[in-house]
Amino acid sequence: MTVRDPDELTIPPDGRPAAEQPKWRRDFPIDVPQDQYVARREFTKFLVLTSFAFVAGQAWILAKSLFGRRSGLPATAIARLDEVPIGGFRQFDYPGPGEPKLLVRLGASEVVAFDQRCTHLSCPVLPQVDRGRFHCPCHEGNFDLATGRPLSGPPRRPLPRVELELRDGVVWAVGVTERTS
Repeated sequence: MTVRDPDELTIPPDGRPAAEQPKWRRDFPIDVPQDQYVARREFTKFLVLTSFAFVAGQAWILAKSLFGRRSGLPATAIARLDEVPIGGFRQFDYPGPGEPKLLVRLGASEVVAFDQRCTHLSCPVLPQVDRGRFHCPCHEGNFDLATGRPLSGPPRRPLPRVELELRDGVVWAVGVTERTS
């Protein structure tokens, strides 16, 4: 009767005992089933860490939605109201360079501004005032011109809205509100 090593889980492919195995197999004694074995403690640790990552992600999403309006941003003059015709638009960067926004004049004193990046894959949206929408040509997404809510296509989140103030005939950007619905 042969005595088996308790750490050895499998029998070598040729069935001979470990002492009779070729030198290369003794030099590299990797037991594949033992190498792929996952202990309950390791599996539990993996589950706990993964669950913690999901909880942290959900907390981040909650915090971002609760504090979605970026307040404390500097007020920036965008344009004089009479410089933008009714049905016209103007592109501007707010709150800093590289953050494109669109100002659209809907009526005599009615203006709206939204982020110019589509909420699907950040392609630039184009205003189509005659159709009452912002259009994303990348994946045929459309957003309502007055509210920024998605109308069709892959985007599911509305465009972030720029808070505006009208002071002495000048349109000022005073904040950004990121909405989830």
